[in-house]
Amino acid sequence: MVVPERRPWRAAGPHVVRIADAVRPRLARAAETVRPRLARVAAALGPRFGRPDRPGSPQVPRVARPRTWQFTATAATAGLALAAGVVTAAGPWDSSGQRTAERDRAVALGAARGTDHGGARANAGTPPRGPRAAPPAASVLTGLGGTATTVKSAPGGTALATVLDPLLKNPALGDRSAAVVDVATGTRLYGTGPGTGKALTPASTTKIATAVAALSAMGADHRLTTRTVYEPDTEEVVLVGGGDPTLTARKDKDAAGGPASLRELADRTAAALARKGVREVTLSYDTTLYKGGTIHPIGVNPNLAAVTPLMADEGRTDGSSSGPAARVADPAADAARKFGDLLKEHGIKTTPPGPSKATTRASTLATVSSPPLSALVERMLTHSDNDLAESLARHTALATGRPADFAGAGEAITARLKQLGLPVKGVDVKDGSGLDRRDRLTADLLTALLVKAGDPAHPELRSALTGLPVAGFTGTLAGRYGDGAAGVVRAKTGTLTGVNTLAGTVVDKDGRLLAFAFLANATTDPAAAQSALDKAATALATCGCR
Repeated sequence: MVVPERRPWRAAGPHVVRIADAVRPRLARAAETVRPRLARVAAALGPRFGRPDRPGSPQVPRVARPRTWQFTATAATAGLALAAGVVTAAGPWDSSGQRTAERDRAVALGAARGTDHGGARANAGTPPRGPRAAPPAASVLTGLGGTATTVKSAPGGTALATVLDPLLKNPALGDRSAAVVDVATGTRLYGTGPGTGKALTPASTTKIATAVAALSAMGADHRLTTRTVYEPDTEEVVLVGGGDPTLTARKDKDAAGGPASLRELADRTAAALARKGVREVTLSYDTTLYKGGTIHPIGVNPNLAAVTPLMADEGRTDGSSSGPAARVADPAADAARKFGDLLKEHGIKTTPPGPSKATTRASTLATVSSPPLSALVERMLTHSDNDLAESLARHTALATGRPADFAGAGEAITARLKQLGLPVKGVDVKDGSGLDRRDRLTADLLTALLVKAGDPAHPELRSALTGLPVAGFTGTLAGRYGDGAAGVVRAKTGTLTGVNTLAGTVVDKDGRLLAFAFLANATTDPAAAQSALDKAATALATCGCR
């Protein structure tokens, strides 16, 4: 297959063109690899997973968002090119698959160095990764309009064991647990004996649990709102944190459909004050939405800012948008200071901001809201965003009537998963990000989460699948799977010192959609452990195993 020489993105500049030219050969090779498999899948799935609006076609439940999945060989192969590049530039990330300014960096094929954002940069021996990637590109292969019909019967357990056992018995994996499940039926096809129920430290695969719990509790269209209020008695303007870590103060992020803008909030607030005839105010900020301490049990760490409901750009000091970075000591105070400076640009005089609490007498001046929760979940999973994970965990607690602190968030996630009928025996969730080494999940739970997210009866959970990094192309898998299963495996990675995990979905050689989870603790060689897990996922992709 020859990739067409159309290059509509040239207007984006020579940098983007160089990126596109660099990935073109990989796209051609990957397309040749997956085209026969996609053709078989499309033939078997038939009209059910074609155009949902085709007259006479059954309607497939889906999230009320402008993304439509067409599971055909042609569309999916074209999707490969989109996922590898999405090299046209225009505006920030969003959940509708719009081309974005940051996504041209996704084809740099690398994640944050030394961690999948679920482990500290200081973790000795963590294998190096490529350069940082951007927020999520469009999904690639697996059609998510439904999962019930497949080309052939599910792989056999004995055949899977013959292929996977030698790979998962690699000594570098230490204490391990694994499971493979047929997504269409929910049947477990492979497991390391009773070990699938063994609870191990999951690292960042915890974020899959956080995603499903948050989507279940709040819905895919929920948004996080930051607001300003005016206290008439004290002529005080209070900046009220709404728990949106994607709130940005950067000029280059101001665009419709993108992250909520602190600048836009300042513009609206200044206009509201002008209508009141107010030109001078006392400025304060309210962080009472969350409870408890702000510092994660791992301590101060470049993978996570202090957990507070008010921050701008995740408190990053280096202009980055993902991965480890130096953070400001007090993100809330920093955001309020920046907000005060923005008000001054409109001629509003302010005092230096201090902490406060908005009263019931206060009137709302202005609000800005995040992209929908579905988009936030995709961003969290694709780039293992710890700040966003902790925020969504606390919002899950708030939505279910629990305290918005570390303990309440963990309890809320577990309770929500139990309510969904998922296997939570032995599970212990201490945070939303997976940075806490005391977290315990099972391979059975991780695969059950993925199956549930693909269930047509739960379209609100869909982004827990669409946000998974695509092997060889996006997020924390951009620098992995250089050959073999690139574009076919999509999975959440997990890395801490002595912990390597991988959980996601794969389409096997015969077009069957499988969910898998591989957990390894007490790993002795992080590079060898990561390689062993990648080889196991690749084996699933290339195996008919019948």
